Amino acid sequence: MRKTILTVAAAFMVAVTGLSAKEISAATDGPAITKNIKEVNISSFCKAIVKGDYNTVKSLVDLGEDVNQKSLGMTPAMFAARYNKVEILELLIESGADLQIKSDNGFSVKKYAELSNAVDALAVLETALGS
Repeated sequence: MRKTILTVAAAFMVAVTGLSAKEISAATDGPAITKNIKEVNISSFCKAIVKGDYNTVKSLVDLGEDVNQKSLGMTPAMFAARYNKVEILELLIESGADLQIKSDNGFSVKKYAELSNAVDALAVLETALGS
């Protein structure tokens, strides 16, 4: 409980003061708090999918964005399925998304839809996969 309170307090301080992770670790004498902070880099393409920004996704596809390029170990179709972005999922399928690729965790695009209870995306996938 004490560790949780300290972690929340440290996070709040960072948010309020705008300190960077490097500044925090330089300011502490003990083990750096930032060792538990993991940098997450998701592609702009997948960010647009998660947000449901169809127009941006369409523009990027039209400009030649790779519809099978993984970000955080998942394909764009997996992000669309996980977040139930049906129109985007259909666009990705029409643009050549490979629905047989497994994520770095070993899950299929269909499994992400099932795990997220994304019923509409699951229906699209079942039609596309013929199952």
